[in-house]
Amino acid sequence: MRKSSGRRGTHEGRKQSTAASSATAWWEHFGLREPPFGLTPDTSFFFPALPHQEAHETLRYALNAGEGFLVVEGEVGTGKTLLLRRVLNTLPARWQAAFVPNPGLDPRGLYAAIANEFGVPADGAREDLLHRLERHFIALARQARQPVVLIDEAQALPADTLEAVRLLTNLETEKRKLLQVVLFGQPELMTRLHEKNTRQILTRISFHAVLRPLDRREMAAYVSHRLKVAGGDGALFTRWAAHALWRVSRGLPRLANIVAAKAMMLAFGRGAQQVTRRHVMAAARDTLAARKGVSVAPLAWGLALLGLTAAAAAAGWRFLG
Repeated sequence: MRKSSGRRGTHEGRKQSTAASSATAWWEHFGLREPPFGLTPDTSFFFPALPHQEAHETLRYALNAGEGFLVVEGEVGTGKTLLLRRVLNTLPARWQAAFVPNPGLDPRGLYAAIANEFGVPADGAREDLLHRLERHFIALARQARQPVVLIDEAQALPADTLEAVRLLTNLETEKRKLLQVVLFGQPELMTRLHEKNTRQILTRISFHAVLRPLDRREMAAYVSHRLKVAGGDGALFTRWAAHALWRVSRGLPRLANIVAAKAMMLAFGRGAQQVTRRHVMAAARDTLAARKGVSVAPLAWGLALLGLTAAAAAAGWRFLG
């Protein structure tokens, strides 16, 4: 009986230990106060890599200069939306901004979305909305304030909606434009703007910034920066792990975030205190977008087998997308 009791006690102890381990968020294992590689555009994690810092400064200069049309171009995952939110959060008080995250709207829908952002009544026909917006912009000009519209994923704007955007930038006084527009989009946006029916917009673009992928050194600094913002010392990834992350992510911050988070979870599941190249490569094989140039042999591990199911749920695995 005593032996049976001992076995039960040992078994219960193991169960309690496993439960405690599962209840620990994986980032806490590394001494972090929050996940460092989320996919949501959290501006507290903004990293001023050269292309992003140049784009940010270009936008601030262009907006101060009162230019009408501005474009920020970048491949998927280069950080356009995070830069957009950074611009929104750092605009001086004299600007009034409208953010349009869903560009797949018809002209009236776009005007209504902009009107809502500016606190203008959004009912009525398209022409009524345009006149209402013009009156609002004139009122702002009299107060020495400047409205700006920032449109994300602008490559998805329908042709007639692009034309509606151009009509908005026709609104002006003798001295200046009443409205400034910043289009954030993938390279397809510039292809569309070179088409015959949209060339009028192309000729009005005064500033054009391009976000490129991060180089190897920028990626290492990017990883260190995010770890420090999350409460760590920035040295969690070994040098070779950071190099592998740059290679498999092709310098794209979004893809790097996905692979880095998975690599950290794998290191956590194995009780490791550092993320190694092996962890990164295994995580890359488990990420479709990162498999290019990486062996896709069946993984020797799985999150469920590592006992991470409960931990992943607690950590909000869904943020990895």
